[in-house]
Amino acid sequence: MALDILPSHGDRLRLHPVTPRLAPMFGFALLTVACALASFAFACATPFAAFAVLAAAMLPLRPALLVVTGAWLVNQSIGFGVLHYPVDGSTIAWGFVIGAAALVATAASSALLRALPQGRTPLMLAITLVAAYAAYELALLAATPFLGGEGAFTAAIVTRIGLTSTAWLAGLVAVCEIVRLLDPFGRKGAMSA
Repeated sequence: MALDILPSHGDRLRLHPVTPRLAPMFGFALLTVACALASFAFACATPFAAFAVLAAAMLPLRPALLVVTGAWLVNQSIGFGVLHYPVDGSTIAWGFVIGAAALVATAASSALLRALPQGRTPLMLAITLVAAYAAYELALLAATPFLGGEGAFTAAIVTRIGLTSTAWLAGLVAVCEIVRLLDPFGRKGAMSA
């Protein structure tokens, strides 16, 4: 029963907690709520790599990119509107770099999920998270010569954020499994009709 949200038929690329028709809306709602919680709890350490993997595992690339962009917008709105990030060029630029890094992680996740063996197991999601996190961090690191902030890339900080992303991905996959089991959107009935 482990990860039954991963289909056993032809389309084994994605998590399926809800019908494909509802997947973009469900993914957006799930990541919006998760991003809001993470933004208040972690501010600048929002686990975008985990969000990227989940979106790529649930959706085709274009909707996944849109869902992650929506999560990034929620993060930035909370940061500037509620947490009172300084409104200066550097902070705004870092906001855009974070958004771009999240999109790079989503594209990397999507490509890797399509390249890996089709049996979606926790191992495949873990491998994808490692790649997404590496892509995300490298994209952020690439901006440091222009924006500063090299001090945020110590082994301790990178490891802590990586572990946080791992926990978030596990939690988000668990939410997907619970939704699939509870079937609040009548998926089983709709699928058999």
